[in-house]
Amino acid sequence: MNRFKTIAFAAISTVALAACGGGSNASRDAAWAVGSSTLYPFASAVAEEVAKGGIKAPKVEQNGTGAGIKLFCAGVGAAHPDIADASRRIKKSEFEDCQKNGVKDIAEIQVGLDGIAFAEGKTGPGIALTPTDVYKALAANPFGKPNTAKTWKDVNPALPALPILVYGPPTTSGTRDALAELILTKGCDSDPAMKALKEKDKDAHKKVCTEVREDGAYVDSGEEDNLIVQKLAENPNAIGVFGFSFLEENMDKLKGITIDGIEPTYASISDFSYPGARPLYIYVKMAHLGAVPGLKDFVAAWSKVWGPDQLLKQKGMVIAPDDVRAKNAVIAANPVAMDASTLK
Repeated sequence: MNRFKTIAFAAISTVALAACGGGSNASRDAAWAVGSSTLYPFASAVAEEVAKGGIKAPKVEQNGTGAGIKLFCAGVGAAHPDIADASRRIKKSEFEDCQKNGVKDIAEIQVGLDGIAFAEGKTGPGIALTPTDVYKALAANPFGKPNTAKTWKDVNPALPALPILVYGPPTTSGTRDALAELILTKGCDSDPAMKALKEKDKDAHKKVCTEVREDGAYVDSGEEDNLIVQKLAENPNAIGVFGFSFLEENMDKLKGITIDGIEPTYASISDFSYPGARPLYIYVKMAHLGAVPGLKDFVAAWSKVWGPDQLLKQKGMVIAPDDVRAKNAVIAANPVAMDASTLK
């Protein structure tokens, strides 16, 4: 970035920080990432690797994919983060918000895979679910009728007569979005009338298929996936929903729950046979690349540690296929603006 652009960036930063009460501190000396709690341990590990090379460690915050993207899209300048970590792809509406706020060029890099895992305590009943079971248990109005189910047996006679108690992510989380898209909607669309509703009224379909009950059967546990692990250890009859890496890290306390007969494992997520498998992304604000010290190094560092025998695998990430890694390594080394035409 030339001197004029650097000065312009600093000027934008001054205005932005002043508006946020930042006073005269008009620039940053390290990269800043926000977003997904699922990606948080991986992003933190990459930040630590970057710091070993003598660069100031990037700041990594976990506040949920949706909340992180909102912060990322709020503007350009030192008061705004450089990277959004996301456990789902950015939405068309979010990309449009970015554009409105002057965040024009965004690089999209797929950094790996994950799955939304369902789990129970080690001494739990060994429950086995389908997307339809989950939908009937958690939807506010399954198939358009108020949810009166109290136990899993109410949902499906083949299931145990245990109270429905599911600890899961909040609405700001990409894991919650994935739960809605990959599991709840699939269960909802098992009814032909719901499929027909999608063609007729997409908004009504989304509401009836993805709105979660608020009577205590589903407990919003914030962005602290480790808190869910603790709750399941305390109550083996409860169920938790979180990123697969948290299940893998806690196999001494937890066991995975099968969905459609498929257990959440590294292999079933890697080949997408597990219904909750999903890609993981980082989004990079290209206007910041030449102005924020260490940002380019932070972005490039991902591709150096996401291989089959490297750091992120050791941390629990499911490694993306070779062709996906190769394509995204090129972008990580030389970021280019993403094509938003396929966003939904």
